[in-house]
Amino acid sequence: MARQIEPARENKPSLAKRGLAVVVIVVVLALVVHLVIGIITTILVFAAIIAVIVAALWAAKTLF
Repeated sequence: MARQIEPARENKPSLAKRGLAVVVIVVVLALVVHLVIGIITTILVFAAIIAVIVAALWAAKTLF
């Protein structure tokens, strides 16, 4: 019994699917970057507000 060896089929996705996958990765990456920048901005805004409050309390204490 001779077995015929079938050539291994490459299961690569089509070019359209690969392109769509690249687009999805780019969109997700952009959203993550936007989210991280938003979180950092929020933290910095709260830090600035606290610094202004502390400065105002120090100035009031110094003047009065």
